[in-house]
Amino acid sequence: MSEPYAPIDPDELKRQRAKGRELRGSQWWKRRISTGVCYYCRRQVGPKALTMDHLVPLGRGGTSIRGNVVPACRVCNTRKKAMVPIEWRAYVDSLADRDD
Repeated sequence: MSEPYAPIDPDELKRQRAKGRELRGSQWWKRRISTGVCYYCRRQVGPKALTMDHLVPLGRGGTSIRGNVVPACRVCNTRKKAMVPIEWRAYVDSLADRDD
């Protein structure tokens, strides 16, 4: 999968998670999920079924800012794990190759 990465400071991780909770309560986030569409698979799952996913995961040095979070269905969020966008794209492409 990916190269090992340096551990994140636990205090910074705690701060970023708190920022994420704050962001989830914002009007901006409520507008983002209002369509109910997953960023990754584009399926219509409804706003309540969407989770907040970090494009660059917190454990990989990502932050809880608007430019780094997207609405994702639980299936995609679970499958993505700690992948960064380029790793996720390679994973999705490998699935498509299996179908051919």
